[in-house]
Amino acid sequence: MFEEPEWTEEALGATAFGPVAAGPRPAAAVRIKGSKHRKLLATLRALEAASLPQQPPSLPESDSEEEEIERKKKRPKKALFASASAEVKEKRKNKHQKQTRSGSDSEDEEVERKKKSCKRALLGSESVEEEKRKRKCQKQAPSSRAQHLDSVDQTGSKVQKGSAADDPHKPSLGSASPQLPHTLSRKQWRNRQKNKRRHKNKFRPPQPPTQALALAPTEEAEVPPPPRPDSYEARAGALRARMVQRLDGARFRYLNEQLYSGPSSAAQRLFQEDPEAFLIYHRGFQSQVNKWPLQPVDRIIRDLRQRPVSLVVADFGCGDCRLASSIRNPVHCFDLASLDPRVTVCDMAQVPLEDESVDVAVFCLSLMGTNIRDFLEEANRVLKPGGLLKVAEVSSRFQDVRAFLGAVTKLGFKVISKDLTNSHFFLFDFQKTGPPLVGPKAELSGLKLQPCLYKRR
Repeated sequence: MFEEPEWTEEALGATAFGPVAAGPRPAAAVRIKGSKHRKLLATLRALEAASLPQQPPSLPESDSEEEEIERKKKRPKKALFASASAEVKEKRKNKHQKQTRSGSDSEDEEVERKKKSCKRALLGSESVEEEKRKRKCQKQAPSSRAQHLDSVDQTGSKVQKGSAADDPHKPSLGSASPQLPHTLSRKQWRNRQKNKRRHKNKFRPPQPPTQALALAPTEEAEVPPPPRPDSYEARAGALRARMVQRLDGARFRYLNEQLYSGPSSAAQRLFQEDPEAFLIYHRGFQSQVNKWPLQPVDRIIRDLRQRPVSLVVADFGCGDCRLASSIRNPVHCFDLASLDPRVTVCDMAQVPLEDESVDVAVFCLSLMGTNIRDFLEEANRVLKPGGLLKVAEVSSRFQDVRAFLGAVTKLGFKVISKDLTNSHFFLFDFQKTGPPLVGPKAELSGLKLQPCLYKRR
C-alpha cells in the first residue's frame, strides 16, 4: 500500500538488539525532521518501556527455535497420518483391482465349490447306505462280487438322483465327469468282504467238518473255537474232587492217630480189615514228607551206598520199597500192608527172620505205636554181632534225646553217630554190642516218644 520510511527500519533494528537505555539521544535521531516522526518515535519508546518490566531479556532467536521444535513435533504426526491414509488408499485400489480381475474367475470357483459339495453329499449318503448293507449282510451275505458291484452302482446312481432332486441348482457328478468311477478299489472291497465274513462267523454255530469242507473253496471261514465244557458239569467235577480230597485228608488223620495211639498188632488188624486204608494212609504220608527239604530215606540210601554191597539189610516199615529199589544190597522188606510184591506183610515186632542173620536194620519214620521197645528188641535179635541199626524219626517226637539214647543202649546197642542238624528229622546210628541189658519187665521211659499228629488245616 505505502512504503515504510527509513526510521521504521532503524526502530526495528534497535528493538532487535535490546532495550534502549535512557540517556542522550543519538545524533541520527536528532536529525530527523518533522513532528510526525517525533510522535511515532515517542509512541514506540513508550511501548518498549511498557513491555520491558513484563518480559525478561532473552536471546533474539529463542522464540524462533521453540517454534521450530513444535513444528518438528507436529510434522511426524502429520506424516504418519498421511502415510497411513496413503496405505489405506493403496489397499483399496489393490482390492478393487483384484475384485475386477477375479470377476472372471469367480464363476469357475463357484462351479468347483458346487462339485465339492456334491461329492460330500454323495459320500454321506454312501456311508448311510453302507451301514444298512452291513446290517443286512449279518443276516444274508452277498453271493458274489458282481452282485455287490451292481448294488454299489445302483446305490451310487440313486444317491446321485436324490441329491439332484434335493438341490437342482447343484451340478450332478455325471455332468462333471463323463463316467462314474467305482467308489471302492479292489483291495478295499476285499477287506470289506473279509470283515463281513469275520463278523458273521462270530455268531454262527459250529458246523460239522463235512459242511466246513464244502464251504472252504467258496469262503475262507475261520475255525470256530472248541466248545467249552458245561459250566455246571465243570463246577460239579471240581466240587467232587475237592470233597474227595477232604475225605482222604480226614481219613489219613484218623489212621495216623490210630497207628500212634495203639500197638502194632491193632494196626495190622485195621489194615487187614480195610486194605484200601493203607493206600490212603501211604498217599497222605507221602504228601506230607514231600514238603520237606530233605527226605530221611535219601540220606540213608546215600550212607548205605558207601558200604559193601554184600551187607544184608532189613527194612522195618518199608512202605513202597524205595530203599530196596535204590541200593544193590539184598533187602528184606517188612510192613503192615503190601504196596509192592517184595513186601512181607507182618507185625514188625515179630518178623520172619532167623537170629543174627542181618547186617543192617533200618527204621525210617516207622517207630510208631506204643510198643517201640518190641521193635528194637526184634532188631537186636536179627542183627549180627556188631551189626548196624539206623533210626530216622521226626524231630518233634523227642522230648529228651539223651534219655532216648540211654534207653536204646540198655537194649544192647551203643551210639556211633547222631545228626540233629535237620529241622524235620533226627538221624541216629547204633551198633549192636550184645543182648539187652535189662529184662522185659523193666521200664524204659526214654522210649516213650510223642505221637506225630497232623492238625486239620
